[in-house]
Amino acid sequence: MQADFAIIGGTGVYDAELLESPEVETVRTPYGDVELVSGVYKGKRIAFLPRHGRGHSVAPHRIAYRANMYALKQLGVTQVLATSAVGSLQLDCPPGALVIVDDFLDFTKSRVGTFFDDDRVVHVDVTDPYCHRLRGVLAQTAHDLNIDVRAGGTYVCTEGPRFESKAEIRFFQSNGGTVVGMTNVPEVVLAKEAELCYATVCIVTNYAAGLSALPLTHEEVIEQMAVSIGDVRRLFFEALLRLDNSRDCRCPTAVSGNSQLTGVAGEEADA
Repeated sequence: MQADFAIIGGTGVYDAELLESPEVETVRTPYGDVELVSGVYKGKRIAFLPRHGRGHSVAPHRIAYRANMYALKQLGVTQVLATSAVGSLQLDCPPGALVIVDDFLDFTKSRVGTFFDDDRVVHVDVTDPYCHRLRGVLAQTAHDLNIDVRAGGTYVCTEGPRFESKAEIRFFQSNGGTVVGMTNVPEVVLAKEAELCYATVCIVTNYAAGLSALPLTHEEVIEQMAVSIGDVRRLFFEALLRLDNSRDCRCPTAVSGNSQLTGVAGEEADA
């Protein structure tokens, strides 16, 4: 099934009961197979991609980021809403807060962050890494739904799977970071290379190391996600109803200058 829109995140963001005729699909890509769910929501063709795989079984540093974004492109997706659990680097951004990030700092170490690592040199512009048009729709939708969001912030991406040290957190704070997580890079960069519109809503699950006297645990991340995920789900599905296929941003021509990106956007394969 083809799709126009996609949601990337944990299983809590997606509810099969919301989709008409949901189908589990395996999409084959040059970077591996990707399993996702597609269906229709009030006339919108949507694909849901669990970033960590079914059952949250894939660690952040082992996610097949290129396969994921390539698969969405092959399905015809042009606009992507993503969510990510993060730690807060700022005391005024407490657990439970939702942040529509608009920039990133990349501290990953071993991930392939481009589709163009063979015989073509491409320097993609990431001045607007998270599509400003999608961010605007999300912010306005959140306002209309009375969902409190922070519009703007810098996502610091680390390699994982360990949590960050106190010294690293102080360094990230001093460099303007708002939240810290392990999954948004290279996902956001690959979306830009694939000429997709992409935006992320971060769910703050805890204060980062040193900002709280309590130790960091994966359990607290899961618990806070369960509390906040309902608002994110409402926000995403309402925002999808407000979107159409018109894109007046620069995302459709981020690399190629036209709607076809050779090797990524220009190749349509059977899903």
